[in-house]
Order: sequence, then C-alpha cells, then structure tokens
Amino acid sequence: MDPVAFIRTHTALRPVPHAPAIRLHVADEATDLWGRTEEELGEIGLPPPFWAFAWAGGQALAAYVLENPETVAGARVLDFASGSGLVAIAAAMAGAASVEASDLDPFALAAIGLNAAENGVADRIAAKGADLIGRDEGWDCVLAADIFYERDLAAKVGDWLAGLHARGTRVLLGDPGRAYLPKEKLETLATYAVPVTRALEDSEIKRTGVWRFRG
Repeated sequence: MDPVAFIRTHTALRPVPHAPAIRLHVADEATDLWGRTEEELGEIGLPPPFWAFAWAGGQALAAYVLENPETVAGARVLDFASGSGLVAIAAAMAGAASVEASDLDPFALAAIGLNAAENGVADRIAAKGADLIGRDEGWDCVLAADIFYERDLAAKVGDWLAGLHARGTRVLLGDPGRAYLPKEKLETLATYAVPVTRALEDSEIKRTGVWRFRG
C-alpha cells in the first residue's frame, strides 16, 4: 500500500484549530479512519493512525513555538514522535535552522513530508524513522507532544529527555496532563484551551500545558 496515496484518499487538508496558520492532512471522521486502518493495515503490523489528527499537546506546543519564535530561532531542532509533523512545521515556520521530525510509523513519515510541503517548509524538515530514545545527536532544542500515555514508554522517554535537558538542550513538552506525565519534574510555561475531537478525547476543549523540566 502506498502511504501517500492512502493519506490523500482518507484525509482532507484543514487548518489546525489552535494554530490556524498551519494546514494538515487530517481525518474527517476519527473513528472511521481508525477502524479502516486497523482492518486494512493491521495485518502487516502498522500502528493506529496517530498522524491523522491534531492532538491537544501538539496544538498547544505548536501555538507556543509560533508565539515565541525565539524558542527555536536558528536552532537545530528535533520534534520527537512527530506524528503529523505539526510541531516540526511550527518550528520551521518560527525560524529553526533545521528540524528532524522523528516517528517510527512509515505512514507518519509520509504525512510529515506531505504536510511540510503544504506549509512551504519541506526544505527545512527531514523525516526520520530511527528510534532515537537514549541518543544525543547534539540537538539545540527537542520538542515532544502527547507522549506520556503509556507507563513504560513514558518512563524511558522521560528519563532520556531529562538527561538531554541536564546537558543543556532546551526541552519543551506539550501535554494535556496525560496519565504518566511526570509533573513533579516539570513546570508550566503556558496553558491553552485547545479544541479537540470528542471521539478521541473526553471533551471538545482540552486544557493543555506547555512544560519544561525544572532546574
């Protein structure tokens, strides 16, 4: 199956509710695409289509970066677990020198390329399919949104990002307070009321924070 053709067929280009300067290929009906993806792609072991939605943490972090371009201006940026590429696109639009958008899902990598091109920043975003947890490739800034939803993964990623912060990397997180967000290690930079899809979240507006590590 051709990921680009699948994305074009099953999504539509729409502005991101909380960062309308950015347009993404997103699913019209969340539950329909989720079910279709499980049926059509489950047999070959691909994950659910996280790339097809503008999640709360990503919207908040993208908005924060656009409002505070000094966060990434001139920097070498990693957008970890990029999904649709929303935060990577915001970083490129805000003046990052270069952006790596990492994700393990090949459909996400295709979506990142499509979305980056649609927003005119494809020349500064490189989609990367490697597992980067535990690695330090000298990024100036690491951005990560909606990653603290599963306990074991959250612990590994949290420790890795805390280590990058300790060595001087600017690490910013977008998260609406998911179950395994390590709040005791973090402080809030900004809070947004983010429009979301009720079919995926428990409300239509999600109070969502942009966080950084303490110290």
